[in-house]
Amino acid sequence: MTSQPGGIRIENLRKVYGHGDTAVEALKNVNMQVAPGEVVGLVGPSGSGKSTLLKCLGAIIEPTSGRMTLGDEVIYDNGWKIPDLRTLRRDRIGFVFQAPYLIPFLDVTDNVALLPMLAGVPNAQARQRALELLTSLDVAHRAKAEPAQLSGGEQQRVSIARALANRPPVILADEPTAPLDSERALAVVKILNDMALKAQTAIIVVTHDEKIIPTFQRVYHIRDGQTVEEKGEGRSLGR
Repeated sequence: MTSQPGGIRIENLRKVYGHGDTAVEALKNVNMQVAPGEVVGLVGPSGSGKSTLLKCLGAIIEPTSGRMTLGDEVIYDNGWKIPDLRTLRRDRIGFVFQAPYLIPFLDVTDNVALLPMLAGVPNAQARQRALELLTSLDVAHRAKAEPAQLSGGEQQRVSIARALANRPPVILADEPTAPLDSERALAVVKILNDMALKAQTAIIVVTHDEKIIPTFQRVYHIRDGQTVEEKGEGRSLGR
């Protein structure tokens, strides 16, 4: 893929666990790029390195070597270039997980508004941002509901709104459709594609879900710690 500014760029990324005879090379010179506004799939068998790659990208674990760029900023180049990784994760990277992990004692609006509030955005402004996102995702009518009152599909939409709340250049989605049926799974993928285009966010979706793999324009297969890019089918998701 032709290099573009922004998005996600990984160059020669390695991650080795352990030392000497017990060393395990989980990632082997991985190269990958996702442009702003693009959603790509990351697939591979268990133990192939998907989780390790996502944790490196999310600044949760430190790679052994290589280079990572998020947005327009190099965050890792044979060492972290960002002094405050906690702030990086909060402000620059959105996470969507298999389970929504919504805070049960906060209503939907405050679940989405919490991250901007923690980043210093005034409460009223953060809640307004939350309502705008909930409206875009067709769950504004549930704004005052508690997470336990939502369906599984509604909870996942709220978790996507939360991931977008701080306008991150990057979203990492780890098996976001695993608990959903086919109709709801495809609806979630359509939302991710729509939000990527609207916000010019680069999104990586780790998945085993064969229902959604045909929707990606590009797919990275990871095997034994190495990635191979493949052009996807990119089937239309309709409206």
